[in-house]
Amino acid sequence: MVEKSWVLIVLVVFIMHGDESLASDPDPIQDFCIPNPKFGAIKTAHLSILPCKNSSEATTDDFVFTGLKSSGNFTDTGLATFPVNPTIFPGINTLGISFVRADLKVGGINPPHFHPRATEIAYVVQGSVYSGFVDSNNRVFSRVIEQGEVMVFPKGLLHFQMNVGEKPATIFACLNSQNPGLQKIPSAIFGSGINEELLEKAFGLNHKQIGTMRRRFDPKTVN
Repeated sequence: MVEKSWVLIVLVVFIMHGDESLASDPDPIQDFCIPNPKFGAIKTAHLSILPCKNSSEATTDDFVFTGLKSSGNFTDTGLATFPVNPTIFPGINTLGISFVRADLKVGGINPPHFHPRATEIAYVVQGSVYSGFVDSNNRVFSRVIEQGEVMVFPKGLLHFQMNVGEKPATIFACLNSQNPGLQKIPSAIFGSGINEELLEKAFGLNHKQIGTMRRRFDPKTVN
């Protein structure tokens, strides 16, 4: 009876924490793991495992990334992002981090989105950026972040940014997962194929309006 009780306790603990542990990056079991280009990635539910090459073959260049000197390509919202993960920066493989450079034109926005597997910390390199997030009680935490200031966006919470300055803005953000995931709210709602009747009832929109939104946020045409 006692043995069965312990089994039940273990199962309850696993159920309560299993999703969290499986969704988090695993702890590294060596100093570093530079991916071996000779082998393909092993895909799991939440990330791709890149087999390591012998540590004696690692070089300083493996731990240096020089690709953030210029912005990426701008979208219609005035946003350009350059995400960095182990695929293009081998030195961060298995370290549980990734990062991104984001540039905003004057008036440009980073639409509401969230990262299901990572907390994000955003540092404003230049500019004035209205930044914020919404908690699970629908409370908004927002303010204008100036050059040299930092804001944190808790894991899984919707957040957003807008350049409210008179010059372009640049943000450097780091996330505590090498595969944080990204859900853009407009595209997730109107570009994912959710039943149209449900959307009409949820947002009080008619058939024509839903069609307009779907064309605008179709993932085939939206960056």
